[in-house]
Amino acid sequence: MALLAVTATLAGCSAQYRDHGYVPPAEDLAAIEVGRDTRESVRETIGAPTTSALVDERGYYYVSSRMRHFGWRAPEEVSREIVAVSFGDSGTVTNVERYGLEDGIAVPLERRVTESGGSAGFLRQLLSRLGGFSPGAFLED
Repeated sequence: MALLAVTATLAGCSAQYRDHGYVPPAEDLAAIEVGRDTRESVRETIGAPTTSALVDERGYYYVSSRMRHFGWRAPEEVSREIVAVSFGDSGTVTNVERYGLEDGIAVPLERRVTESGGSAGFLRQLLSRLGGFSPGAFLED
């Protein structure tokens, strides 16, 4: 009975892996010709991208990752692969690049910068407006 309990405990603590995303195989990427293929032909050849450049549509990004779940520990990313297909102004492929977790390169999928309307934050402005509220002035009307 004790042997069964130990075996069940050890089996519950074995690492489990989860795969996310899609990266096309190398032979499919080899079929893409720089300067000749377009967005449409890339979609037909290797499939729809995981994401694309959101502002100017200058690139397709194919992202795949593998996470290891082990016992009580937080999930850990053990592998990541990114394929970036860049397009020029004419809409043709200008470059195909492959990155891995070991490259340590962060690909900015989106960058948004919002300018502040003033030096005070939203919450500070809201609270300052409430501080100027007088219930007597409201009831006089």
